[in-house]
Amino acid sequence: MAFTIALIGRPNVGKSTLFNRLVGQKLALVDDQPGVTRDRREGDARLGDLRFTIIDTAGLDEGAKGSLTQRMRAQTAKAIADADALMFIVDARAGVTPQDKMFADLARKADKPVVLIANKSEGKHGEAGTAEAFALGLGDPVPISAEHGEGLSDLYDALAALMPEPVDEGDEADGAPEAGDEATRPIRVAIVGRPNAGKSTLINQLLGEERLLTSPEAGTTRDSIAVDVQRQGRDFRVFDTAGLRRRSRIEEKLEKLSVADTLRAIRFAEVVVLLMDSQNRFEEQDLRIADLVEREGRALVIAVNKWDLVERKGGEIATLREDAERFLPQVRGVPLVAVSGISGEGLDRLMKAVQEAYAVWNKRAPTSALNRWFEHAINANPPPAVSGRRLKLNYITQPKARPPSFVLFCSRADAVPDSYKRYLVNSLREAFDMPGTPVRIILREKANPFEHKRKKMR
Repeated sequence: MAFTIALIGRPNVGKSTLFNRLVGQKLALVDDQPGVTRDRREGDARLGDLRFTIIDTAGLDEGAKGSLTQRMRAQTAKAIADADALMFIVDARAGVTPQDKMFADLARKADKPVVLIANKSEGKHGEAGTAEAFALGLGDPVPISAEHGEGLSDLYDALAALMPEPVDEGDEADGAPEAGDEATRPIRVAIVGRPNAGKSTLINQLLGEERLLTSPEAGTTRDSIAVDVQRQGRDFRVFDTAGLRRRSRIEEKLEKLSVADTLRAIRFAEVVVLLMDSQNRFEEQDLRIADLVEREGRALVIAVNKWDLVERKGGEIATLREDAERFLPQVRGVPLVAVSGISGEGLDRLMKAVQEAYAVWNKRAPTSALNRWFEHAINANPPPAVSGRRLKLNYITQPKARPPSFVLFCSRADAVPDSYKRYLVNSLREAFDMPGTPVRIILREKANPFEHKRKKMR
């Protein structure tokens, strides 16, 4: 198991900036506003030849019992308990504060190795604060600048002294899956939806623990947090995301960053679960999110949450499916599951639907069957004449899956009506059993073998 280090400290000392620096990419949201990080986030870090797991945490702060701040601190406490060592960060420019002293005591009580880091120490302004950090009694402070990458060699020396044994340089550095591991590699699943749809509660129920911060308050989740879930013998990498509101309602910079993080999670995912509130389903924003997922070419599953609050009269599921067909014709046949993040109802059905949607998303049509379908489709409904000239569709091929994509060679690509392309897409779905997943048809004009003669005549 990888050596694990938790980043701890009061709000706004640069924990997320250092986290992004060590994992080599901007995974955690960073802003000047204190308290941006709420959930704990894990990442694979590297510094020189050192490889370890790093946990970014919420800023240690006091809060009333039962408050959001208190639950954030509980998440940080869990990260400290799970870690093998701690990196305690102070702001060298601000100097040591009473909060720093209080939480330095907490770090000592954890009875784990601690590396004291004086961040933001670039220039002369940080020298005094770095000197003050000696008084915390956690050893010599390591002056760094996480933003500018200064002092990382000293940090390397401090971390190397904590590692239980040298890292074998022959080990795989990135843990990337081999080409033949597709069947066992975790399926990347993003849970998306409007604010307060119950995304974090649902994922906690899948995990069987309070891993993600939840609250009745809308907008609790800010970062896209990835967790590993095993269900029905299959591994999943599930991303909790910030709620997506209409663009006109997004005013704060921090919410814009959260939305951008959610959009990145959608693009990185293979299957997207659109979570709707059973009391307010198929609202305009839900339809916009579903359309976004289809345009991004990701497999889609619709989950209607808080099903435990619905009065059961019979036929509710059939009504949901009819609504999905009416509101979302672009993903006809999309899997739809009723669930409850509180009780756990329907979660096995949901994860089975995710696996099935993933399989359809990876589907390839056999060439011979595709040719037979194409001939039957154009005979049953020939392409229309445009401007008095008949359109000629020559042949079709599937160059790739993920999502299923087809190239149709024809005489005049720009003249093929959208209605006829929709007919071909729907016919493909039905013929090759590809419900719900995006299907792409790309039109290309076949080269005219007599074009060179026409040019000579001119």
